[in-house]
Amino acid sequence: MIKPKKLKYGDTIGILAPCLSCSPEQIQAPAETLRGLGFQVRLSEHLFSNTCGFAGSIEERAADFNAMIADDSVQMLLFGGGEVSNELLPYIDYALIREHPKLICSYSDSTTLLNAIHFMCGLPVFYGASVRTFGNLTDYNRQAFESILMDTGHTYRKSAPWKTICAGKCEGVLAGGYLANYAALYGLDYYRETPEDACLLFIEDHEMFSSPAIVAKWFANLEHRGVFRKAVGLLFGHYSESVPDAVDEILYRTGRKYGIPVVRCEDFGHGLNNAILPIGIPARLDTEQDTFELLESGVSE
Repeated sequence: MIKPKKLKYGDTIGILAPCLSCSPEQIQAPAETLRGLGFQVRLSEHLFSNTCGFAGSIEERAADFNAMIADDSVQMLLFGGGEVSNELLPYIDYALIREHPKLICSYSDSTTLLNAIHFMCGLPVFYGASVRTFGNLTDYNRQAFESILMDTGHTYRKSAPWKTICAGKCEGVLAGGYLANYAALYGLDYYRETPEDACLLFIEDHEMFSSPAIVAKWFANLEHRGVFRKAVGLLFGHYSESVPDAVDEILYRTGRKYGIPVVRCEDFGHGLNNAILPIGIPARLDTEQDTFELLESGVSE
């Protein structure tokens, strides 16, 4: 495993749009916040391109991504979600990422890029914070950003108590993200199988995208692909302000069938909180002690 260097104030954060086009108005507040925190901000060449009507062309977006990786004056890549990050998988220069390891952080549709990069390169990548996070930065999200990306410690702080669906304790390597993207990626050449034998899976979805029936559909997809046979535990993130019983029942059936602990929390997902989960880093869950621990940092000095 090649760990990227931790972020420092004064470092340059590159903002790009590999999943969906964005406007200057959408970038203004996050960029000002990042600069106010003490970072330099670099906007990718085609950040505002709308060649396809919903995003820049594949070539434009891939060129931006690879250029940010190659630029040693950029220490971190930060981007948001969308729909079409899977188009870039054949065009990402994975060898270049191994030669220039750096922080890569996003969420949602970027699940596809993050997990593929970890699988292809052995680089820890970071799920949770996105450009959107800095449009209205909360204390919790700022502390999560600083503790995971700017410190070689590995302290994880919950936003609120977690709900135990299936009790137990486990230890495994973090993998996962947005449900539909993770399920669609699993089994492709870019993510043929979970790289680790013991996977502590984290999954999130949201009622604005998926009803409980759709959640059940994608859980079945993960089951058919053998994901839960490798999982030692499951974290499920923010789904809605009032979670339907049907969602908890899906989680309960999964945990009971595979004999794994399952918890639901508000820490990550398409809600207010953007905790950062380092994909590829081992973690420990213990519902009896009500603890979740990262066992090492995802960054180096």
